[in-house]
Amino acid sequence: MTILIAGGGIGGLTLALSLHQIGIPCRIFESVSELKPLGVGINVLPHAVRELTELGLLDKLEAAGVRTKELSFFSKHGKPIWTESRGLDAGYKWPQISIHRGVLQQILLDTVIERLGAENVLTSHHLSEFTDTPDGVRAEFLDKATGQSAGTYQGSLLIAADGIHSAVRQKLYPAEGAPIWNGRILWRGITESDAFLSGRTMIMAGHEVLKFVCYPISNAPLPNGKFKINWIAERLLPPTYQWRREDYNRTAKLDEFLPWFEGWTFDWLDVPALIRNCAHAYEYPLVDRDPLDRWTFGNVTLLGDAAHPMYPIGSNGASQAILDARVLTREILNHGETPAALDAYEAERRPATTELVKLNRRNGPEQVMQLVEERAPDGFNVVTDVLSQQELEDIANTYKRVAGFQVDALNAKPPIVPTPEALVFRF
Repeated sequence: MTILIAGGGIGGLTLALSLHQIGIPCRIFESVSELKPLGVGINVLPHAVRELTELGLLDKLEAAGVRTKELSFFSKHGKPIWTESRGLDAGYKWPQISIHRGVLQQILLDTVIERLGAENVLTSHHLSEFTDTPDGVRAEFLDKATGQSAGTYQGSLLIAADGIHSAVRQKLYPAEGAPIWNGRILWRGITESDAFLSGRTMIMAGHEVLKFVCYPISNAPLPNGKFKINWIAERLLPPTYQWRREDYNRTAKLDEFLPWFEGWTFDWLDVPALIRNCAHAYEYPLVDRDPLDRWTFGNVTLLGDAAHPMYPIGSNGASQAILDARVLTREILNHGETPAALDAYEAERRPATTELVKLNRRNGPEQVMQLVEERAPDGFNVVTDVLSQQELEDIANTYKRVAGFQVDALNAKPPIVPTPEALVFRF
């Protein structure tokens, strides 16, 4: 029987490709009428790039994105705090890829259509109801544009990969309410600009109240000699601020936040120029949800942001959705299309992502910037006068451990989903 996947984002598409890899039929149902390459830049960490590599997508990722060389933290004065190598430069067997989120989604979508067929990606299908049946699950869909029924489908399992506003999660937890805003707003954009530092560096500057992040997402110069630089400006606002519902596509007004960064002109990066020269920026309140005690109910479970929406700290949202998809695929391989597979998936992924959601609320590896701000708000000469080398290393290593991408452990870890050769032997 077919597995039903609600949601055609990064998690849902990766799950579809993974199920196809092990010979399990599935179908994706997406609310919107057309899947478009929307959004801005994201980072795909080595443990997730490994999974996409095992799906045969590495060449496409590297052609469309940038192999991140290093992550560097700076104070609000542009002074270096901590730099660590990333991806292949850090000794991983797989790169870290900085890429436009919409481009990554399009790569996944094109591959799903190529391998599974366009008939297995149904748009204008918003999940409205679902019911467990003796041999699986029945799901009802509607076209949100018309309000008309889009059909009823029977499947062995229903996987909710339908994002932070998951219709399935809302049905399972009707009293949960809206996502939780923590008082911060992100303004995000892509600017054509000169390369900076190594040309493959991801930077974070500032502190808990005011922060700027940027990194390149094009690996070759444009015709004008510039590169696409993805950036995120972040500000902690007072509780009285009237935030607007989170929407990746809400247009931002530069004059609402540019003044806070006007003095951030460093000898290695001109922050106000990046913001000022952006053709179109987006506003997004920083939200998440409290971790759940349970994802799985019978033949239904949650995946990705539907299960564990988290702050975009440490570049982990998309990567964790990819890991969810792969672990779920392995457990379906082990237990069949059964509730037992969903329970085994949840037993591994829910504790891991719960810890990560909580760690991201404490600023994850970015807490080094806040510690510097608290201890030396007027600046410093050498960072080790403010933070010891051991403190810096402990913060970085703790986050890698929780997020599951310590170098030696990841390199030595067997594949989540068995290799094609192992699958042939198994069957």
